[in-house]
Amino acid sequence: MDYARMRAVADELTAHAPEDVRAVEISGDEIIMMMSPVNLHELIVYRLTRLLDRQLADAAEPFIAHGGADIEDPESGIKRRPDVMVFPESALTAGDAVHPREVIAVVEVVSKSNPENDYEGKMRDYPTMGIPHYLIVDPRNGTGLVLSLPHDTPEGRRYSTRREFRFGERVAVGAYEVDTAGFPTY
Repeated sequence: MDYARMRAVADELTAHAPEDVRAVEISGDEIIMMMSPVNLHELIVYRLTRLLDRQLADAAEPFIAHGGADIEDPESGIKRRPDVMVFPESALTAGDAVHPREVIAVVEVVSKSNPENDYEGKMRDYPTMGIPHYLIVDPRNGTGLVLSLPHDTPEGRRYSTRREFRFGERVAVGAYEVDTAGFPTY
């Protein structure tokens, strides 16, 4: 099914979705309905956003860390809603979604109920969309990954660098640093 048709179906589902559906994502031929996350998930998102925003406030360009917008690439047939992404504030002034070429980094906090979405689907989709940095924070076991430098492989675009970490470490995500010491586990 072409992306425009998938998007129309996703929009129709959204109009009839229960209140606890937070977002609808599209990846390939799948429509994924995202449920509202638990409070500890949202606490990590809040702390990450604050950490990044403090660093972004000192940047020469007006970038923000934000978690309430969609990122959409009709060419790749992908629409996602990252927990946090870093992009120019001006990207919110037009359109229905942020274009992936404007995004510097995405962050996903792994949910208890659907970890495969972050470790498989989004690990495939974000480099396909050309997003330079992907941070995975996993409160299930207090670990995470920093992925970067998308490149072409026989299986499609994939990240070429991978750094594992444990909560308590400081990790570089592009030009920014994330102190994971304040992140709780489930």
